[in-house]
Amino acid sequence: MQVLLHVAAWTIIFGLPLYFFYRWDVPRGFIWGFYINAVINALIFYSNYLVLIPKLFMKGRRIGFFLVSLGLIIGLYLVSVVTGNLTFERWQNNDRREQARREVPRDRDDHRPPPSSTRRLLRLPYGPMHVYNYSFNALFFTIFPLGLRVLERHSQIEKRQKELEKEKLNSELAFLKNQISPHFFFNTLNNIYSLIDINKEDSQNAVLKLSRMMRYLLYESEEGKTRLSSEIEFMNNYIDLMKLRLSEKVKLIVSFPAEYEDIAVPPLLFISIIENAFKHGISYREKSFVEIEMAVSKEMINFSCINSLIKSGEEKQELNSGIGLENLRKRLKLLFPEKHELSIDQTESSFHVLVKIMLT
Repeated sequence: MQVLLHVAAWTIIFGLPLYFFYRWDVPRGFIWGFYINAVINALIFYSNYLVLIPKLFMKGRRIGFFLVSLGLIIGLYLVSVVTGNLTFERWQNNDRREQARREVPRDRDDHRPPPSSTRRLLRLPYGPMHVYNYSFNALFFTIFPLGLRVLERHSQIEKRQKELEKEKLNSELAFLKNQISPHFFFNTLNNIYSLIDINKEDSQNAVLKLSRMMRYLLYESEEGKTRLSSEIEFMNNYIDLMKLRLSEKVKLIVSFPAEYEDIAVPPLLFISIIENAFKHGISYREKSFVEIEMAVSKEMINFSCINSLIKSGEEKQELNSGIGLENLRKRLKLLFPEKHELSIDQTESSFHVLVKIMLT
């Protein structure tokens, strides 16, 4: 891509003036003079861009860079003067011969000098004005590639930092996922074990649901993204497993959207909230409740989970800093920086977690 940009730029520099020169019938000497200066400017530019800046300036040898650049500018100035004078003299002689052939011979006007306007055209500015113009161009074509190299280096550093951040994100997400999966699997096995002697059919269905859930954990969630429908199915399977152990004293309300856009979402994002609610929010001795609700739109995902609190005061204080919720905080921060909201509201009798994720 950079090569194409350079080719396009120099094509314009060399091609467009040629059109105007012939369009306005500019003398050939000016055309040659322009292209001599253009080639010299190109030499200054690419000598700095390809050699001096990466080999000297970028490696901390700043004084050497400026000295070599100054020597290059002075040397190419001498080249421009010599080649310009040679080209100018040749063009001037050719123009005079051509003008002489076009004029009608007269006794006293055979060798008359050209008009004053022509004489001005015949003078190329290889004096103070040429030094000024050359110095300005040389300075520009020295600073310009330096700026390009600095920008390119800054872009490479940013790209490398993004790659490192992405690798860090992937490793941290894998670590968090590995923390969630064994913890969840251990609790679910305990639930199924308690059902074996009570209801064989329910325990078999529970094993089937668990197998589907483990397939989701092992395969479908490996890519770091999954479909929202798969994530909802996974949560429903988990809730169905938990329902097998619930008594009539537990009020369970689950509301997932029936119609929604099946967008890509991070896997296992909300399961820790649900697991936390069943772990700390249900009781077999007294009335308790768990309310789970999800709303999905094109702009946002809202997930809410409210559960009763049955634990002692000491255990209540541990809810806010549990492994699952701490993992959720980290994942939201990594996956949706500045595009999420996590609020936790804890009272004496309830625990409410609300997650809002902006999709646009």
